[in-house]
Amino acid sequence: MPIILLSLFILAKLSNFHNILGVIAFTGGCVILFMGYESLRTQGVELSLKEARPKSLIKGILVNALSPHPYLFWISVGAPTMTKAMNQNVIAALAFIGSFYALLVGSKILLAILVGKSKNFLVGKTYIYTMRLLGLALFALAFVLFLDGFRLWGVI
Repeated sequence: MPIILLSLFILAKLSNFHNILGVIAFTGGCVILFMGYESLRTQGVELSLKEARPKSLIKGILVNALSPHPYLFWISVGAPTMTKAMNQNVIAALAFIGSFYALLVGSKILLAILVGKSKNFLVGKTYIYTMRLLGLALFALAFVLFLDGFRLWGVI
């Protein structure tokens, strides 16, 4: 909800939001690059789950808040759709938000639950290689975010 509100504010109040989105993309790229680096350094996992606090929720919130994609969606598609829905009636706007959260966020929660149930996978070389491969994928995503930031700034 904060991204939606912030996107609506940006759309309504700011005339030149490309620079802001460029900063968000570059900052998000840095966060993703760091996460990729951490994934490449993975040596294995000890399964003392009661003591470990991975802060996955905080990391997920940071990645979503610093990625330009939610803002681009809400500025280019979500906010205009919400405006049209509000012109119809409030129920249409609530249905759009409800279905958005149920389908997008709900699928992410379901995926996290399924991954959480597969704790046996966290031991062994397969996990280490998977984490390193995902680290490389995060590097690629960071590169894409950097390119987006430079495009939004007009450098590229």
